[in-house]
Amino acid sequence: MKISNLYSVALLHWYDRHHRELPWRVSPVAAKAGIFANPYHVWLSEVMLQQTTVQAVKPYFAKFLSLWPRVEDLAAAPTDDVMAAWAGLGYYARARNLKKCAEAVARDHGGIFPDTEAGLKALPGIGDYTAAAVAAIAFNRQAAVMDGNVERVISRLFTIDAPLPGSKPLMKEKVAELTPSDRPGDFAQAMMDLGATICTPKRPACALCPFSSHCLALANDEPERFPVKAPKKTKPVRYGAAFVAVTPDGEILLRRRIETGLLGRMTEVPTTGWTARIDGGTTPEHAPFAGDWQACGQIVHVFTHFELRLSVYRLSHEKIDTDGGGWWEPVTNLEAQALPTVMKKAIVQAIPLAFSKL
Repeated sequence: MKISNLYSVALLHWYDRHHRELPWRVSPVAAKAGIFANPYHVWLSEVMLQQTTVQAVKPYFAKFLSLWPRVEDLAAAPTDDVMAAWAGLGYYARARNLKKCAEAVARDHGGIFPDTEAGLKALPGIGDYTAAAVAAIAFNRQAAVMDGNVERVISRLFTIDAPLPGSKPLMKEKVAELTPSDRPGDFAQAMMDLGATICTPKRPACALCPFSSHCLALANDEPERFPVKAPKKTKPVRYGAAFVAVTPDGEILLRRRIETGLLGRMTEVPTTGWTARIDGGTTPEHAPFAGDWQACGQIVHVFTHFELRLSVYRLSHEKIDTDGGGWWEPVTNLEAQALPTVMKKAIVQAIPLAFSKL
């Protein structure tokens, strides 16, 4: 038997006994019987799982399915409702692309996802990884699926010294060699589970790993050295201000961010013109209107490429006409708004009991 077949047989045997029960999966027994996961469920979960943990995704996945059980339902939903349901999950371009992809599937494919990597990659917002994952898991295609967990397993198994991200092509070649034509979807999920539960970044449980007798990193007693990563660049720090205006009857001034760019189309309290590249104003002189703005301290939020520090100000004020530049929302209704985490932090800094959870 080829060594690649030995790997896949050992891994699938382990997966049959130790797989995670996840709401978007079908069991290995069902997959063996030719019953595969719903492509809509797989696609939705994979988009949500990018840069996010399984535990964080589970309630969002359940919420989306309760609101939009089919891809056609998501396609027909108002974009603002989708953004509001996504709020708190982060990386908001994913939500905008999710909506565009659902519309394309409903409009151009009759609500049926393409069943090949090429067909899936032609959809808005679907890249190499998501296309391979949906093709393998939902359509049983022999696709090489590689996320961060798989990178860790492969780099340790073959002691790939070249640092990420430059070593990704080599890693993908290795994954393609190991992926069997039989049960490729289970194999992909098994690799993810192995990385998430056994081949962890720190203190991997090597004694329980189905690859332990073949793992070169373990043989050299250095599994935690892999994957090798290029040195991280220091994140720049940007500054700005957030202004929390509250009426005596408990309404807060909100507005919508522009369609494109960071946090595009999300809801915010008025802030100054900070971006990933430039600072915004940090003093009350930059407030949306004049008043006795009270300093409430500073909040810090870390984005992918920079750290943001916002000086927060609060003002108790009678409701004024916003001239279309925003609206007044009851504080008791903030949970239903499309507020990203950074804005929730700013509001809580000024109104500590604004949210039940943060």
